[in-house]
Amino acid sequence: MSDILNTILAVKADEVAAAKKQRGFASLRRDVEADAELRANLRGFEASLRRHIGAGGAAVIAEVKKASPSKGVLRADFRPADIAASYAANGAACLSVLTDAQFFQGAGDYLRQARAACAIPVLRKDFMVDLYQIYEARAMGADCILLIVAALDHGLMAEMEACAHELGMGVLIEAHDGAELDAALKLDSALVGINNRNLRTFETSLQTTLDLMQRIPAEKLVITESGILVADDVRRMRDAGVHAFLVGEAFMRAPDPGAELRRLFS
Repeated sequence: MSDILNTILAVKADEVAAAKKQRGFASLRRDVEADAELRANLRGFEASLRRHIGAGGAAVIAEVKKASPSKGVLRADFRPADIAASYAANGAACLSVLTDAQFFQGAGDYLRQARAACAIPVLRKDFMVDLYQIYEARAMGADCILLIVAALDHGLMAEMEACAHELGMGVLIEAHDGAELDAALKLDSALVGINNRNLRTFETSLQTTLDLMQRIPAEKLVITESGILVADDVRRMRDAGVHAFLVGEAFMRAPDPGAELRRLFS
């Protein structure tokens, strides 16, 4: 595990502990489970991806991200609702919204604003280390959560997956290498993300997806993450049979994120 990931996870554990002092877990859980409107307003994350692929297109999870630890601020003029509306109008299947504050300058309110501005499903992109965060995600309106294999032991990861599914949410399991992929495939979720960024060096290589995808059963949906920057990257993935993408940086640096999505995937 990289030093930066260790640092992020330590901070995240402290954040969760502080949140629990502000609002107890039992209270949050009770309110989320009792909120019929929340459950009624769920949007099918996996279903949206599969619809786009079934129609012959690419299924793009378009990211709403202001900054990153490695690249700094990606978009100074950051308006989550406008970005989300632009993505939806230009063919995104789903959104991914960063909610981590310290390292990505994200916020739960950004997810709420983005989801209210469109009709497509939304992933809460954060470092999930506790069941509390899953209920937080549902309270924000998230339709899906991310679980990072490198950040969790298998028992906790399985428990968090089951919790999310009980709340009607999708789960995207993210792996970076072969050992992590083996762990991801032991879970029930059909959504398997292959992150092309090496967590130790922060270098990206699309070959990571191409190498690992051969080991993923056909019933799973492979989502390639990181390093999709130009149209040739898209063509390379689609020629290999990968049709689902999570893309952030390429869109965030463009004047109009949605227009860049359409250009990149046209």
